[in-house]
Amino acid sequence: QVQLVESGGGLVQAGGSLRLSCAASGRSFSRYAVGWFRQAPAKEREFVAAMRWDGSSTYYADSVKGRFTISRDNAKNTVYLRMNSLKPEDAAVYYCAAGAMDPFDGSVSYTRAFKYAYWGQGTQVTVSS
Repeated sequence: QVQLVESGGGLVQAGGSLRLSCAASGRSFSRYAVGWFRQAPAKEREFVAAMRWDGSSTYYADSVKGRFTISRDNAKNTVYLRMNSLKPEDAAVYYCAAGAMDPFDGSVSYTRAFKYAYWGQGTQVTVSS
């Protein structure tokens, strides 16, 4: 079992930066893939970024590529999402997720919410224009 708790959300001006953190508890966390998803009001939850359990590969939505960076510190059981050059359309509740991927899962699998068994409660990001 893994519990995830996000933090770091808040209000930022367009063009600004935030770093979200996701603290995990559970002995097997370092063996799980991790991902960030977001959901804006009246919209479906969408994939933002993901990382394989060993950090060997990262995946990003086209809308955030070049602006957002996912990272993890397994010694601290923490996942981060660095968000630069924020835009009003980035405003949403951001969720951290963790899941056990099959070794042969391709990049598309990492973008699918149903592949992640564990979810945090979310942290709100608001971007003012």
